[in-house]
Amino acid sequence: QVQLVESGGGLVQDGGSLGLSCAASGSIASINAMGWYRQAPGKQRELVAVVTGGGTTNYTDSVKGRFTISRDSAKNTVYLQMNSLKPEDTAVYYCHARGTYYKGSYLNFAAFGSWGQGTQVTVSS
Repeated sequence: QVQLVESGGGLVQDGGSLGLSCAASGSIASINAMGWYRQAPGKQRELVAVVTGGGTTNYTDSVKGRFTISRDSAKNTVYLQMNSLKPEDTAVYYCHARGTYYKGSYLNFAAFGSWGQGTQVTVSS
C-alpha cells in the first residue's frame, strides 16, 4: 500500500501564504497523478489542483493565479504553495495520489489510490 503524509496547514491572515507538502511512501512503481482537494464545512470535497505524471497541472478557477502545485518525482512529494489566501480558502486540505505499486515483486503491479489524513487551513478575515 501507499501512504500519504501531509504537512503545512495552519492559521494565516487574509492575504497571507501557506505551503503544503505531501509525501508518498511505500512500494511505489509509478505515480500517475498527485493532487490537492479541500472540503469546507457543509460543502462537497472539491479538487483544488492536480499535477499528472506528465507534468500537466490543472487548477480550479477560484485558485488560479494564487496557488501553485508542483512535485518532486524523486521524493514522491507534491507541494501546494498558496498565496493571497482568502477566508473562502478555509478548509481541510487533502492530498491524493494514484498510480501503481509493487506487489511482491518488481514485475507485479496493482493500482492504488490513496488519501492523506487532511490538514486544516484556516484563513482569518
